[in-house]
Amino acid sequence: MKKIAMITGATSGIGEACARKFAKGGYDIIITGRNAERLKAVEEELTQQGTKVLSLLFDVRDREAARQAVDSLPMDWRNIDVLINNAGLALGLEPEYEGDMDDWETMIDTNIKGLLTMTRLIVPRMVERNLGHIINIGSVAGDAAYAGGNVYCATKAAVKTISDGLRIDLAHTAVRVTNLKPGLVETHFSNTRFHGDDERADKVYRGIKPLTGDDIADTAFYAASAPAHVQIAEVLILATHQANGSVVYRS
Repeated sequence: MKKIAMITGATSGIGEACARKFAKGGYDIIITGRNAERLKAVEEELTQQGTKVLSLLFDVRDREAARQAVDSLPMDWRNIDVLINNAGLALGLEPEYEGDMDDWETMIDTNIKGLLTMTRLIVPRMVERNLGHIINIGSVAGDAAYAGGNVYCATKAAVKTISDGLRIDLAHTAVRVTNLKPGLVETHFSNTRFHGDDERADKVYRGIKPLTGDDIADTAFYAASAPAHVQIAEVLILATHQANGSVVYRS
């Protein structure tokens, strides 16, 4: 029987890349997202390549919608082997004392609460089977704050702590936990952060060759493919000319 990977926020960026990578690696794929059109497009692409795909349309911020989506899974889709908690975003880059409170709530509800919701809904069955792997997409921003990052950095620091805590809670089982911490990845991340300001978003990646979603997907698949006795607990993934969350050399 094929393994099953569930990927949240799979309609773009790292999530979409993970869906392609795990599909190519022989997994059946459950993809989730808020954009029905993009979700359908990804499903059709993977299906045409011979992958068995199930799409779930919901927002991880909506706990009840998430619960209903998981409860709707057919029996042959319920034994999820890999959960990739990818859904997340950054909004704004203002000083904390000038930040948009609605942006704060969206980041906290998505990056922290959404991740917790999916973990709570999926992991108990992994524990019952004594088999599974949770891959959380954190960030270099979770290691140290940078100017304007305040709340976003705090949410990714929470992802690290939540991952560490879950790993402790699961130490008596064979279920593994990985926290991936990307640096600059060229996706729609910055367009979202700057509320659709493409010119400002482009400047984030100017003068440096950033990572791609595929780079992070490769690392996620590597972690999932490690021998059962090997737990890749945490990986910091940076572009060659990025030293940390705030030091970047640009040509």
